[in-house]
Amino acid sequence: MNCEKLSNPSMDKKKKRKHMGNKPKEESTMEKKKNHKSKSIYDILSLELIHIVLMRVPIRHLARLKCVSKLWYSLISDPDFAELHFHHSPVATNACFFIENEAMVYFIYLDDNDASQKVMSPPFKKKPSHFAVLGSCRGFILSYRDPHFLVVWNLLTGFSKRISYSHIVARLKYYVVRLPYKFHLYGFGYDASQDDYLVVVAWQDKDDHYHLDYLSLRTNSWINLDAALSNLLGSYNWNPPGLFFNGTIHWVPSVLEAYRDVILIFDLKERTFSTLSAPEQPVKSACSYSILAVLGGCLGLYYRNYDSRKTEIWVMKEYKVHSTWTLYQIPCEVFQPVCFYSHGDIIGRGYTFSDKRGYFIHNVRGDLLKHFKNLCCPIRRAYAV
Repeated sequence: MNCEKLSNPSMDKKKKRKHMGNKPKEESTMEKKKNHKSKSIYDILSLELIHIVLMRVPIRHLARLKCVSKLWYSLISDPDFAELHFHHSPVATNACFFIENEAMVYFIYLDDNDASQKVMSPPFKKKPSHFAVLGSCRGFILSYRDPHFLVVWNLLTGFSKRISYSHIVARLKYYVVRLPYKFHLYGFGYDASQDDYLVVVAWQDKDDHYHLDYLSLRTNSWINLDAALSNLLGSYNWNPPGLFFNGTIHWVPSVLEAYRDVILIFDLKERTFSTLSAPEQPVKSACSYSILAVLGGCLGLYYRNYDSRKTEIWVMKEYKVHSTWTLYQIPCEVFQPVCFYSHGDIIGRGYTFSDKRGYFIHNVRGDLLKHFKNLCCPIRRAYAV
């Protein structure tokens, strides 16, 4: 049989036209793929969109993203980016904080299901003989190093600033004692009215006179505020570290004997002192040193109760309203709360009477939900959330 006679000429022409018609389309698609591969991310996403995306990336991932390109490094390292990230990043569902341990810093990350840590070197050219974290504010860490320097450090941008207080040291009463004990009170906070970060120190000179000075990072100058001194400054044995919260720095006496004992407040905008009543407390013999903390967006205070062998945590649900102090009890001999989750669980570090040590998550009833034990946990070392 002659196969040529069975072919349909009209059909052959249609197939030929179809085949010839597809060829340019295939070449066009291949060309598009080739062109697409040659495009960079900046041809696909605008710089503005990249900036918006980076502002919503959790802080613990930003350090790695700085290595993507010079442009990303520049964007993330910009001081304005840190400010924008602070306001636009998602609401935290985890705990990120620093712990100083000798001359190193541990960056700890915790949430309900994950725990990790990263060892970091402080921003010093030479390894310090002594280093301590003194506090934190809006992503900045205030630290101290020998001999007479404070350092403000932003992990996000890598920014650091060295601050000398040698002009104060020569007049200090207790010259040989290391900071933070050189100062009766110290604190670090942000004055929104001036867009300025302040380092505040209260100290005692050789003639037993008290002084108050603050450093403005915006003007890079020390300013004396003796006129604003509170008459309470020498009345209590204060716990020197100040806690920044709600535009003010707070200090609490080391041991609270009754609710009449006060929390001392310094308003960074007005540069004035005021006081706040502490919550109801047990007898002096029952509790140890009191420490302030920001917990769940509220002012908190905690201490160890020797009688119950528990840590008692007070949280002021409405700022400056005494009746809103609320008590939580954690069954740990030593427990330092780091933060409250929005759903009420409490993260902290410490140890129990059964020798469990590490990081714990408790609910508001005090029940243990989770125990992370393979992380750096120097109980008595300072930390900053």
